[in-house]
Amino acid sequence: MKLNKFILILLAANGLLAQHKTTAKIETVKENGLHKIILPTEIRSFSKEELGDFRILDAKGMEVPYYILQGNTETNSSSFSECKILSKTTIPKSKTILIFENPKKTIDAIVLSITNSDVTKSYSISGSNDQKEWYGLVNNSLLNDLENKEATSVLKTIPLPLTSYRFLKIEWNDKKTLPINVLKIGFFINNVNKPKREEIKVKNLKILQIPAEKKTRIHIHFNRPQIVNQISFTITNPNLFQRNAQLYVHKKKPINQKSTPLPEEIFAFELSSNTNNTFTIPQLFEKECFIEIENQDNPPLTFGKIQFFQNQIAVIADLKANEKYTITTGNPKLHSPEYDLENFKKNTNSNLPEVKIYDIKKLDSKKTSPQNQSFWQQSWFMWLCIILGGIAVLYFTSSLVKDMKNNTSI
Repeated sequence: MKLNKFILILLAANGLLAQHKTTAKIETVKENGLHKIILPTEIRSFSKEELGDFRILDAKGMEVPYYILQGNTETNSSSFSECKILSKTTIPKSKTILIFENPKKTIDAIVLSITNSDVTKSYSISGSNDQKEWYGLVNNSLLNDLENKEATSVLKTIPLPLTSYRFLKIEWNDKKTLPINVLKIGFFINNVNKPKREEIKVKNLKILQIPAEKKTRIHIHFNRPQIVNQISFTITNPNLFQRNAQLYVHKKKPINQKSTPLPEEIFAFELSSNTNNTFTIPQLFEKECFIEIENQDNPPLTFGKIQFFQNQIAVIADLKANEKYTITTGNPKLHSPEYDLENFKKNTNSNLPEVKIYDIKKLDSKKTSPQNQSFWQQSWFMWLCIILGGIAVLYFTSSLVKDMKNNTSI
C-alpha cells in the first residue's frame, strides 16, 4: 500500500510539472551561498503577477527555496559627511577657535557632534577663501540643549547663510563657561535610492487623431501581458504645451447579460513642457492599454518616443557552485511557496553576487519533443509507474488471497 501511495504522489507531481509553460536556466555560480537572481521582463510576463508559480529546481528536480527582493520602492536615507578640522586654538577664559574646510561648492548648514554638556554657548562664524581675510556669517548666536539622554554626545545643526567660502571658522565665547568638546564637524547628505527599471518592448503602438472629439488616442499592444510601472514621453512639438491625459484599459463587464469591454481608468496625469513627462503609475499587468490626450483647440502633440518601464526585481536563493539550475513558471494551479529562507531576509547582506537568467523557452505541449523533456515528464515514465503500480497491486492481492485460504483451511 505504501508503494501505491508513492506512485500516486509521483504521478500527481508529474502532472503538475507538466503544466509549466515556460522554462529557463540560471548562470552557473562559482561559489556556494546566497545569490541575487535578476528576473527579466520576459520571465515576469510568462508568470503570475505575484510570481506564485515561479520555481527554481536543481539538477535532481528538487525545489530550491528563494524569497523575492522587491526593488520597486523609492527610499530616502541620509549619511554624515565629515569636514576636515584644520586647527583648534583655545585661549583660556576667553575663546576657542575652530577652523575647518568646506568640501562643498555651497553650504547652508553645518552639523556638530558635541560631548554632552549642560551649558549654553555663544558663538560667531566667519568665512574665508585664503584663511587670511575673514568675513562674518553668524554673529553672537546661542547654542543650547547640548545633552543627549541616550548617548554621550549630541548632534546639533547650525544654519548658515548660503555661502561658498572654502574655509569656515567658529569662535566660541568661553568667558563665562568652560569650553565644550566638539568631536566632529560635517553635514548630512540626503541619498535617494530609486528603483532600477528595465524598458519593455512594445509590439505595436498606434497613434490616432480624433478631431471630432479633439483628442489623441494611443493604442499600446505588447507581445504578452506585461507589468508596467512607469511611462515616459518625449515630445518634440510644440515647444509649449499643457494637456490632460489618462491611461486606461478595457475590462469586460456584464451589460444586458452580455460581457462588454468598457474603458477603466488606471491613471490620470498632465503632460507639460515644464516637466520631464515621466510618470510612475499604479502597477499595470496587461497585454494592451490606451492613452487618451485632450487637445482642446490645440494642434496634436508630436511624440519623439513613448517608453514603458518595469521595476526590476530579483529573487534571493542559496545556490551551489557548478550546479545546474532550471526555472519553471506559468502553471496557473500553483500558489506562492512558503520557504524558511523568507524568515532570514532581514539578516541578508544587500551586496550579493548577481546571476542572470538565460535560455527562456515557452513550451508548447503539442509541439514539445520527448528529447527535450526530462525523464519524469515523458509518457513512458508515467506508463512505467502505472505498470509497476499494477504489478504491486496484483502481487499484494495474490498474497492476501493465499493468506486468507491458509487461515480458512486451519
